[in-house]
Amino acid sequence: MAPSRFSATIVTFHPDAALFARAAGSLAAAVGRARDAGVISESHVFIVDNGDASSADVARHAVKVLEESGITVELVTGHGNVGYGRANNLVLPRLDSEFHLVMNPDVELDHEALVAALRALEGDPSIGLVAPDACGAKGERQYLCKRYPSVWVLFLRGFAPAILRRAFSRSLDRYEMRDVLGSQPYSPVPLASGCFMVVRTTLFRRLGGFDPRFFMYFEDYDLSLRVGREAKVAFVPSARIVHHGGEASRKGPRHVSWFVRSAWRFFATHGWKIA
Repeated sequence: MAPSRFSATIVTFHPDAALFARAAGSLAAAVGRARDAGVISESHVFIVDNGDASSADVARHAVKVLEESGITVELVTGHGNVGYGRANNLVLPRLDSEFHLVMNPDVELDHEALVAALRALEGDPSIGLVAPDACGAKGERQYLCKRYPSVWVLFLRGFAPAILRRAFSRSLDRYEMRDVLGSQPYSPVPLASGCFMVVRTTLFRRLGGFDPRFFMYFEDYDLSLRVGREAKVAFVPSARIVHHGGEASRKGPRHVSWFVRSAWRFFATHGWKIA
């Protein structure tokens, strides 16, 4: 199979400079490995910065890291904080690729991550989106794929005290698909995390990208459900990442407010599930 054109978008807002540099370096290495493996040909990365001038300066350093690896990079700035989904959509009309990666600036890719994700997409035309296997900074496993949530499960996971989470651990484990996600590929997955998702570009464009009504949070779940109506969302464990992100409840009242509003919009759009 001929190498495919590849693109990626990283949306930033005052990212941690050292972590973003590591993320950019890991993406460059993964692109290089995929290029050597004959999986991709051209690669084009868009860094969309939602911050001010100081935030853009951090993004420019990541641009240099990627350009040094022979990747075409564009930095998009000056539009203000338009939200995560809308920022990704800014470059949607300019994507000229077969496969597109959406990733956060707090994600580090295993050097084989893109090879694994793209081969899964190439090998099965019914797959529209690939979700990775992930661990945290200390090696703890993260379960990024989810079943459809209930209001109760979201409260338990994000805001309940530890003693209550332990009491309802079976509900939380089921939400995180711990019963079926292991060392083997699995599909269909209902919901995937927007911190790292590889999607067929034509499908992503046909769906209109992310729903801009979600400023932050749940735009990835909404996209997963819309992808799932036309293709499979697949968990590919050989596509590995390290995800340094935290929960919304740990980021202060502003993020909690965004989370609650987006959750309401998600349930109002796709259907309420209370318990």
